[in-house]
Amino acid sequence: MLVDDHEMVIEGLKAMLSAFRSRVRVVGEAVGAETAMSVIDGLAPDIVLCDVRMQGSSGLDLCRAVRERTPERKVVLLSVYEDEQYLFQAMRAGASGYLLKRIGGEELVAQLERAHAGETVIDPGMAARAVDTAARLQRDEYWPGARHGLTQRESEILSFMVAGLSNRAIAAKLVIGDETVKSHVSSIYRKLDVADRTAAVATALREGIFQ
Repeated sequence: MLVDDHEMVIEGLKAMLSAFRSRVRVVGEAVGAETAMSVIDGLAPDIVLCDVRMQGSSGLDLCRAVRERTPERKVVLLSVYEDEQYLFQAMRAGASGYLLKRIGGEELVAQLERAHAGETVIDPGMAARAVDTAARLQRDEYWPGARHGLTQRESEILSFMVAGLSNRAIAAKLVIGDETVKSHVSSIYRKLDVADRTAAVATALREGIFQ
């Protein structure tokens, strides 16, 4: 089953996969994660192939919900984002794979077959970088929040957010512009998969990024 918040993407995937009908069959689709669960329950697909970031509820939220309700169902996330934090979040959410939207039809079908067989499938380039990142994290070569994809500056700004400082206060402390801080804060929200400051601070504390 295909889930994306852009109907054009869904139609493109259907057209791509139609050339491999003997190996894979699209049994249904949903535009947006909000309506996807009811469709999934009705169709009971072997694999849900969905986008990571969608308007409203994300593919990560959908993945967690699917896995909680039906642990044996596979969820493979398809994304344009090559940021490793999305890969790590996908694995924590219980995804069976993380692939990039530039993938070709033959390779996509092969990866779906592997996921159906119980393997975890990851874009090869991202997998190599993730292994290197994991090794460096093990050696404590990274700053707080690095495992979530935060840059050193974003980590510093998040620490001030946890301490209760406003954007203007952070800008004054770091001697940078208010708009620069705002841009960093937006990036932090995206990387932590949260919508506001309160959720970002809560995630930072819950994940042990800062105490």
